[in-house]
Amino acid sequence: MSVNVKYINPFIEASQSVLQDMCKQDLKIGKVYLKVSPYASSEVVIVIGITGDIKGQVIFSISKDVACSIASKMMGGMEVKELDELSKSAVQELSNMILGTTATIFYNRGISIDITPPSLLIGQEIRISSNDMKTISIPLEFVGTGESFEIDVAMRE
Repeated sequence: MSVNVKYINPFIEASQSVLQDMCKQDLKIGKVYLKVSPYASSEVVIVIGITGDIKGQVIFSISKDVACSIASKMMGGMEVKELDELSKSAVQELSNMILGTTATIFYNRGISIDITPPSLLIGQEIRISSNDMKTISIPLEFVGTGESFEIDVAMRE
């Protein structure tokens, strides 16, 4: 795997910090691995572009059920059964907060990045292709719930 671990750790650190703060949820990090493009994703996909010293994109791949659960936690435990505009907005905002925190961690380590606003895709059998970039997948699991999702980081220096 040629993507340097110093580029992956900020995403993990930010995810743990933001999910603990916003969802009161501890994370277990699964085995980080390389994905071969094109690859299948979950039904809810949030894409955020990265520019600056590192270029690429970050893709949050979440099942509809986990997206509803995250939205519920972000909205103070309010029951969320469907992804309406409010719950979609909550999930997008969470991904935005994770990437904003990631950008701050990079900045504090002398690496400057900017992020694009999140784009939300919902559908069946979504396939992701990241052309000439390696995609590192970071599996995240909420401790005690069995709920999980992945953050896929495709980048080049």
